[in-house]
Amino acid sequence: MDTAHFFLSLLIILLGARLFAEIAVRLKAPAVIGELMAGIVLGPSLLGWLEPGEMLKLLAEIGIILLLFEVGLETDVRRLVRAGKQAVTVALSGFVTPFVLGFGLSYFVFELSLLVSLFIGGTLTATSIGITVRVLADLKRQNEKEGQIVLGAAVLDDVLGVILLALLYEFSMGGGISLINAGKVFLFVSLFFLLAPLLAKLMASVIRHFDGVSELPGLIPTSVVSLVLFFAWLADLIGAPELLGGFAAGLALSRRFFLPFAVSLRTDAAFAQRIEEQMRPIIHLFTPVFFVMVGLSLNFREIDWSSPFIWTFSLSLLLVAVLGKLAGAFLIQESLRLRSIIGMAMVPRGEVGLIFAELGRAGGIFDNEVYAAIVIVIALTTLLPPFAIKLLYQFPFSGKQ
Repeated sequence: MDTAHFFLSLLIILLGARLFAEIAVRLKAPAVIGELMAGIVLGPSLLGWLEPGEMLKLLAEIGIILLLFEVGLETDVRRLVRAGKQAVTVALSGFVTPFVLGFGLSYFVFELSLLVSLFIGGTLTATSIGITVRVLADLKRQNEKEGQIVLGAAVLDDVLGVILLALLYEFSMGGGISLINAGKVFLFVSLFFLLAPLLAKLMASVIRHFDGVSELPGLIPTSVVSLVLFFAWLADLIGAPELLGGFAAGLALSRRFFLPFAVSLRTDAAFAQRIEEQMRPIIHLFTPVFFVMVGLSLNFREIDWSSPFIWTFSLSLLLVAVLGKLAGAFLIQESLRLRSIIGMAMVPRGEVGLIFAELGRAGGIFDNEVYAAIVIVIALTTLLPPFAIKLLYQFPFSGKQ
């Protein structure tokens, strides 16, 4: 791709992502659905104006790392502690059940390979904190009991999901499943999560010091992006996906971070707030490129829509994706209304599910039909729950509320 062609492609991606995101939000749908649709419309599935070239893939990689940085930055581990056993129950069941059901369905019913089935099960474990928070905030329920349980469970789901992502990444890069490699990755990831926050806090102190004496603008975003890229490189060095580094950096710089075993690190809340504010424009510039690239990677024209597989597989996965998350909520002792709301709030896969799907596609694990089916399921599980949650609040259940 020559320079002029690249500039034109990037211009179309940014404007297309913004336009479709605005339309999606006005239709009360998550912005990520609009960005995904932009890629489908502009890519080989419809107009054919854009193709996922190497330069665009590189920008998408930066976008996904910054996206995980934002997820880590917005992760509030204290919510999990405050929500207590109920959040842990919802999270663990909502993580294990979709994984087991998704794997079993793919491996035993549709007879897909072991690695493909593991990736599909992993994709179904995801929960999008961003979409869940937005829906609860719109309804002013984020600080109510159900909001605390959902947000606490989503935090744990994210941490477990990132660890699972690291394991699946190792399997895809290593060409197969190995218990020795899995143990190595788990050990490295555990050490990374223990040591990276300490290193990040130390580097954050240096950044804060120089920000106070520097006379040039832009020190914080330059330094924080450098920190995120360093952590991404470090994650790759230990054999984990680069996006794990982004997540760890965001988690460490979060205003709400604390280490396990009640060992707290002093956090400058005002400085952390400035990091969030100054990084947000950069994150919002790069992350739409990733979601558009997901849409560009799809080619619906190559799919045999007359094949029963694509329909039965998509519908079966959608059923598993919804029931797997609802099951966890029905294990806690709450009213039928609250359990239904909590379960439905855990259903959206959003950007986290797309990260799993894209890793599977980029690693050559998913073929076009499987990838399309998974993206369809992620889109539906992202699009429908916000409307379902609003309906659950409007129409009371009989009996205990």
